[in-house]
Amino acid sequence: MSTYTRKNLSDVEDSAVKFGFDDGFSARFAREDLDCERTGFSLQRLDPGRRSPFGHRHDDAEEVYVVLGGGGRMLLDEEAVEVRRLDAIRVSPGVVRSFEAGDEGLEVLVFGPHIKGDGTTMQVDWPEA
Repeated sequence: MSTYTRKNLSDVEDSAVKFGFDDGFSARFAREDLDCERTGFSLQRLDPGRRSPFGHRHDDAEEVYVVLGGGGRMLLDEEAVEVRRLDAIRVSPGVVRSFEAGDEGLEVLVFGPHIKGDGTTMQVDWPEA
């Protein structure tokens, strides 16, 4: 294996399309494209006013979310917090997380350790804005 891998994230397959969640949501999971052995990595986008189609949590993995563009809210268990460009949010294992885009949409870079079978998806209830 090479000592580095370079990949433009727009060339990574949009998994949202593959799983039928392509209405205003894209998720490009780049771990395999970048030949990562231990790091999980994705780029996620939501169109203006859209919410993630589900929430998720991890049993063991801590993740960091960096807002690259736009803004909105991030659901952390039952609390919705405002997020904006260049906010970095560390999320502990066990916390349910999901996103809602504001008027400009939302673009988020996500990274953390890759632990096979660690993630669980679920429906979430958003509190009023």
